[in-house]
Amino acid sequence: MKYYSTLLFLVFFVTCSAFSQGKTVKYTVSGSETVNEIALKFKVTPYDIYVLNPDARNGVKPNTVLLIPASGSKTAIKSEPAVAKTTANSKEIIHEVQPKETFWSIEHKYDISDEALKAANPFLEKDGVVVGQKLVIPAKGSAAKTAANAKPSKNSSQEKYVYHDVAPKETKFGIAKQYNMTVEELEKRNPEIVSNLPVGYRLTIKGTAPKTEAAPIANTAKPTETKKAETSKKATTYMDYQVKPKETFYSLGRTFHLSQEELTALNPALSEGVKEGMVLKVPTGYLAPQPIIAQAQPVEKAVEKPMEKAIETSAPSGIKIVDKVKSETVSADPEIVELTKKRGQTDRQKVVLLLPFNLAKMQSDTTSAANRIKNDKFLNMTLDFYSGAMMAIDSAKTLKLPIDVAIYDSGETKTSSNISSLIAQNKLQNANAIIGPFYQSNAEATANALRSNNVPVISPLSKDTANPIDNLYQAIPSNDVIRNSVFDYMRAKNGNIVAVVDKKKESVINYIKQNQKGVVFASLTETGGLDVANLKGLLLPGRMNYVVMETGNTAMVKTTIKALLDSQKTCQVQLVILEPNSTLDTDEISFDNLVKLKLMYPSITRESDEAGALIFKKEYRLKNKVNPNTYATKGFDVTFDTMMRLVQGKTYQETADLMTTEQVDNKFQYYKKEDGGHANKGVYILYYDTDLTLKAAN
Repeated sequence: MKYYSTLLFLVFFVTCSAFSQGKTVKYTVSGSETVNEIALKFKVTPYDIYVLNPDARNGVKPNTVLLIPASGSKTAIKSEPAVAKTTANSKEIIHEVQPKETFWSIEHKYDISDEALKAANPFLEKDGVVVGQKLVIPAKGSAAKTAANAKPSKNSSQEKYVYHDVAPKETKFGIAKQYNMTVEELEKRNPEIVSNLPVGYRLTIKGTAPKTEAAPIANTAKPTETKKAETSKKATTYMDYQVKPKETFYSLGRTFHLSQEELTALNPALSEGVKEGMVLKVPTGYLAPQPIIAQAQPVEKAVEKPMEKAIETSAPSGIKIVDKVKSETVSADPEIVELTKKRGQTDRQKVVLLLPFNLAKMQSDTTSAANRIKNDKFLNMTLDFYSGAMMAIDSAKTLKLPIDVAIYDSGETKTSSNISSLIAQNKLQNANAIIGPFYQSNAEATANALRSNNVPVISPLSKDTANPIDNLYQAIPSNDVIRNSVFDYMRAKNGNIVAVVDKKKESVINYIKQNQKGVVFASLTETGGLDVANLKGLLLPGRMNYVVMETGNTAMVKTTIKALLDSQKTCQVQLVILEPNSTLDTDEISFDNLVKLKLMYPSITRESDEAGALIFKKEYRLKNKVNPNTYATKGFDVTFDTMMRLVQGKTYQETADLMTTEQVDNKFQYYKKEDGGHANKGVYILYYDTDLTLKAAN
């Protein structure tokens, strides 16, 4: 008994000595606190907390008791490795991570490689860069010695060479997962793919590629460009990006074309979730589309010059406001879609673009053009659309189409425009097609005024259901058309359609009841939640069960997803939404589960990987220094589609009745409405496939 008492006293004494020596306090985690937040509260670093609480590296839960070192004190455990490393090499220095610093900025500051930094600080592989960390900065060349001592390297000549040719729609994450490696490892072996992943490119997975087997990028670059890509060695081509309010894994993934896993691999701190203000490391090739500031030039000039002169000055490749392109027969250009193969002999055609630059308002406004471009979203949308339209006009010149183009400022607001003035000047009556105005009411007024001239007026951006005007063409499918398309698809597949709709979505309930006969609704509980047993009872074995989920309630979304995942064991199930659902963008909803259920939805645009689309996007980036956004692509698609329809040897009206076309991201499938006018029903049915790619359903 005396022995046990002595032992207990000794343990107590040692423990107390350790605590008093380290000056620690006990802290109980509350709510959704993270290690970073607790570290800031106690003015210590996350590393200090991890030293005393190793399990905290995997996250902390409410009511967890942590040992926290007093502010300013250092634990003996923490200081020993630092002293040892400093003693081992006097040239090594200690760097304390500052706010907004990243792997790239630290490596660039000390001119060391990513491998060297992580070799000297192994915890970085798991924790990433955290403000307040003390990092050992190795002397140049020490990383190689450390790696050699830690793990003998294999002779590269003895290692079997494994390569992978990139197939269409493959992603870096999917390829890395296939070979049981990380995206970062894949990029290190193939630095040329950091900014993009070209189809046909031969990736080195293992070993060193023999010179005879090295494969260039297939059909995506000129020989000189390929040679340059092969010889360039950009080990780190990253940029810093600060997370904005309300951004999520989903929105960041859409912005930078990276999966959640790829983002987390580059930024381990994301394992604790996306937080406003975080500074992320992202490849420089994935710059997010920004307002096209480059397009400010024509507007600024227009303040001092007439509109026509401004456009003439800024137009690419010599295209002027009215550019007579000589009519010549040319072979089909591979970057242009099918209409180029059906060119017919035709007289010269005239296309008019009515774009709301509102130059008169700018001239009378004291706000500078630069500030207006920075703050005016409508003007930015106009400039984006204009930039895409000019790319289409440039393509028309390359193809030598017999087209004359005129661009006028429509001077629009929601209730007015200067269209009547342009008609009074006889500038619109002889057009073969007019694109614009932007506002639906102005487009309808223009179509009405030109109805007797039988001039087709294409409304390029409005989603409103148009009034019945024979010469009005709605380029954007209406909401009902978009909804109808996905129900038509599900019926064409002989699917069993079940709807999970919460009580707040009355408009959706009424739409389905009035327009989609045969759709059964899953029952709700008295509290408004989903009756899971009833939902499962509505699913049929032997048929594809399409479950249309319309709710913004996170709990109902989770319950529905869990029920469908359980049901996949006995029947085929696919999750469907009718419109974008912001709840699915939150971190509470697992993206992996949405992929397992092959989330499907209707969309008026697609992410095309066809040659023509890829070339357009590449050329647009070269010209404007940014990626084309939705409005820029729409400007190209609507303008190019209109011009190509006019050179088929038929009128625009005839081609609209006969031809369905696809351009970069948009489909044009016009139909004549029963009450008059034309609308577009070109909708894509998209779904997430198991390889994490977004595909169009057949």
